[in-house]
Amino acid sequence: MKISKKCQYALKAILEIARRNTGDAVKTHDIAGSQRISQRFTEIILNELKHGGFVESRRGNEGGYLLARAPKALTVREVIEYIQGEISVAPEALKDNGDASLFGNEALRELWQEVNNAVSDVCGNKTFADLIDFEKAKREKCIPNYDI
Repeated sequence: MKISKKCQYALKAILEIARRNTGDAVKTHDIAGSQRISQRFTEIILNELKHGGFVESRRGNEGGYLLARAPKALTVREVIEYIQGEISVAPEALKDNGDASLFGNEALRELWQEVNNAVSDVCGNKTFADLIDFEKAKREKCIPNYDI
């Protein structure tokens, strides 16, 4: 499975809204600018995420987007599966090729199923709050010191 650009941008958009989770709506152009996504594509992605129940929109001068749930209640797997379907690293390898007599087919099919389950579990256990905490901790470690 390859994570599509659309899915990557959806994850980034939600992460940007979660980062600014102050109760105020985040404007589309702020999300697009912060994540270097075209504004039009950001609008398309946010509309799709709205229909999926991940974000809510507000109209008007102070309008924009808010998370529909708290960042700690929203997993990466939910977004990936909504945007591009079930997480499957090796879907072709799991299909029955009709030749069960070949040695190793069952063992390899089981291996790929375990890989799929592991990737799905990692994404399912990773919330947007976890991602924000990780990013903040990483950035705090790398704060440049300009003392002269």
